[in-house]
Amino acid sequence: MNLFEKIFNHQIMTRLEDAGTFTVTSHERAWLKTMLAHPAATEAFAPDTLAKLRAVLAPEEELDVSRHLIEKARSRERQVYHPHLRPLRRLIAERQGVRLTYAVRDDREYTDHPGLPYKLEYSMVKREWYLLWYRLRQPSLMSTRLQKIRSFAAEPLDPRTAERAQARIVEAIAARRTEALIEIVPMYNAELSRILYAFSSFEKTVDYDSAGDIYHVRVSLLGDEIEYLLSKLRFLGRRVRVIEGDYLIHRMRESSAKALARYAEEASPDATEERTS
Repeated sequence: MNLFEKIFNHQIMTRLEDAGTFTVTSHERAWLKTMLAHPAATEAFAPDTLAKLRAVLAPEEELDVSRHLIEKARSRERQVYHPHLRPLRRLIAERQGVRLTYAVRDDREYTDHPGLPYKLEYSMVKREWYLLWYRLRQPSLMSTRLQKIRSFAAEPLDPRTAERAQARIVEAIAARRTEALIEIVPMYNAELSRILYAFSSFEKTVDYDSAGDIYHVRVSLLGDEIEYLLSKLRFLGRRVRVIEGDYLIHRMRESSAKALARYAEEASPDATEERTS
């Protein structure tokens, strides 16, 4: 295991997190200072937070990306930050109700729907932010793209109504949530940080079996995130193995069979003659 892997060893990082310690490298500080110079930083942070971050990072040098990065032709940039993020996050933190006007896929618009905002989620597949909220007028758990939200405003909510809505949200999410147990093949333990990074966008727990020197990653995800998890599993290849999760195992077997069929040698008469001669 090289020095980099020792520094970012999972057990060490876990103990640091338990102690409330977060390690930041000089490279990360320089990267953050460079990103804070981007025009989007003024929208992403409150003025006092932005000023504090810039003051703390004042002694750091900015990354000189001009010598290392060359921008080539690209598709239209989609901004990761959305103006609704900060005010919605504040409403969620303060457990306030909200009144939303939003559109759906066919551009039908729903006006002034009361609800309880629960969580902001970012889809790595669609590269968009979603608001997870509980609609009170027609009780149901909703997932709405931020770009489809036309307007919203805070609305006082009766504490008992909020508690009931919160409980129903938890129940609905639990019903939609599934788990998968993934084993890291021991011979690839040296790549542990890289493998765990592939699962960084999922809720997960990591267990270590010292007797067998085996790491197990239990991933908890919603149904619409399965395709993204499958893409990560295919990327990692033989470094990992799905132990629990019938649907994932079935899809990985299906992918493997298709790959083998694509590259299998066809037993043509000419090929057979060539081998026998």
